[in-house]
Amino acid sequence: MDSPEPRAVIAADGTKIATYEWGDPDASTVLLVHGFASSALGNWSLTGWVRDLLRAEYHVIAIDQRGHGASGKPHDPAAYTMPTLADDVLAVLDTFLLDEVRYVGYSLGARVGWRAAREFPSRITRAVLGGIPDGDPLTRFRLDEARQFAIDGTAPEDRLTAAYVTMAAGIPGNDMEALISLVEGMRGGEQPDPHNAPQQPLLFATGSDDSILEKSRALCAAVPHGEFFEIPGRNHFNAPTSRFFREAAIGFLASSS
Repeated sequence: MDSPEPRAVIAADGTKIATYEWGDPDASTVLLVHGFASSALGNWSLTGWVRDLLRAEYHVIAIDQRGHGASGKPHDPAAYTMPTLADDVLAVLDTFLLDEVRYVGYSLGARVGWRAAREFPSRITRAVLGGIPDGDPLTRFRLDEARQFAIDGTAPEDRLTAAYVTMAAGIPGNDMEALISLVEGMRGGEQPDPHNAPQQPLLFATGSDDSILEKSRALCAAVPHGEFFEIPGRNHFNAPTSRFFREAAIGFLASSS
């Protein structure tokens, strides 16, 4: 897909949120929110999501979450609480004058979608939440090892930390200090739990080779209106490239049940 120039939305705290728009603004809108250390174009345009959503006659808006892509990258962990990330979504909806949207988020974007769907139920009618477990997966992330990696390249000993910082460092333009601050800012906050579940229809989708598969499935089973799709042959990092994931998500978005 040809990539449009980003348009800035200014969040409540003044941070610039980069947005990308495709399709007919009069059509139903799908809002796309990417995962940790990724970007709107990397997560959604290069993987075929935007193309397939346009073929399904949707209006598409994707955002670079704060700390990512062309958006502002504050280094203060206090700028990355979950309420702040969800409020960025609301700022985008308000700026584009969108009364309601369908939401698709992956990993971090799914966690933001859980919060946003619950906080803004009249604005998000249904949501696809890819790669989301219950609880706080960031408790294992070693901030000290990640910061040392950012300073001198010392490889983290913790496997989860090493996987995430290696992935983040391999993407041009990523600001490691901002991403580490995001992890610190989100840690210990409210987590997805059946007791704070959104009431909208939700499609959970997790890769068959993802270690969070069963936790994601259990979270789906505990929410009021959840459906589950196991993405065949995919792990946490390559699930967004799956054609089967795209097809299941677009079918769910079109459903009225």
